[in-house]
Amino acid sequence: MNMHTLAMIFLLLFVHFISDFVFQSDEMAKRKSSSIKWLTIHVLVYSAFFIMFGPIYALVNGLLHWCIDFFTSKASSYLYKQNRIHDFFVVVGFDQMLHAFCLIGTAYYLGVLK
Repeated sequence: MNMHTLAMIFLLLFVHFISDFVFQSDEMAKRKSSSIKWLTIHVLVYSAFFIMFGPIYALVNGLLHWCIDFFTSKASSYLYKQNRIHDFFVVVGFDQMLHAFCLIGTAYYLGVLK
């Protein structure tokens, strides 16, 4: 792996952090597990940050992000309400791993990483 590829992976993961956490409002975070509307708003905000890597890349990763969060937000919300904090963090970690795999995998497949 060359330095350019490594730098691009770091950039993708940094943009993911900013778009998935920093720009996710409290309302999005609280409601995305029970509302398709709020999940979709979250994913639209998230996807906007990835336009810089190409519209197809942003669209594909937006759709993947929506699918992942549809399930993991429901699971993590349920576990948090049950006070199963360790299991909650396991799901959050799994969610983040899936997002990273998607971001990097689609970057290779779509030619963002060369």
